[in-house]
Amino acid sequence: MTPTQIAIIVGSLRRDSWNGKLATAITKLAPANVTFKQLQIGDLPLYNQDDDGNQATSVKRLKSEIIAAQGVLFVTPEYNRSIPGVLKNALDHASRPYGQSAWAGKPAGVLGASIGAIGTAMAQQHLRNVLAYLDMPTLAQPEAFIHAKEGLFGPDGSISGDSKAFLLAWMDRYVAWVGKHAA
Repeated sequence: MTPTQIAIIVGSLRRDSWNGKLATAITKLAPANVTFKQLQIGDLPLYNQDDDGNQATSVKRLKSEIIAAQGVLFVTPEYNRSIPGVLKNALDHASRPYGQSAWAGKPAGVLGASIGAIGTAMAQQHLRNVLAYLDMPTLAQPEAFIHAKEGLFGPDGSISGDSKAFLLAWMDRYVAWVGKHAA
């Protein structure tokens, strides 16, 4: 089995974020040949097109880490029925300057957890629209709107309960998706 590296981008900076916990837990459901690297986005400056010719070190780091990965997994909360600003900022930075996008062709997966009954459905739809424009083939099914509630994570931080079987099947589909689309 060929080793596969997946970059993970969490759309929340909150220390006890449900999505941060989900990002850590989902990695435990992957096959042994898949490794994950959670990319940092909290240190990126606000995107300003004037800086395209002289990108910050943190932006260059983000772009090189995306380029090194065979796929990208986005784990995002929903803020005001859309994606968080910090995630949009990272998407914009790594897509610029025009014609030098680090995202192009990278197979994507989208997950999200929320205490709300519809999970992160709206944020995920908005994110999928952006990813389509960025030329990222994105796993369409199954969609994963995780209801964050007591018992989602076991004492060791792993996925537990009814969500474990669903997310295990999701991970299998995503890994196959990456294998099919990785350039």
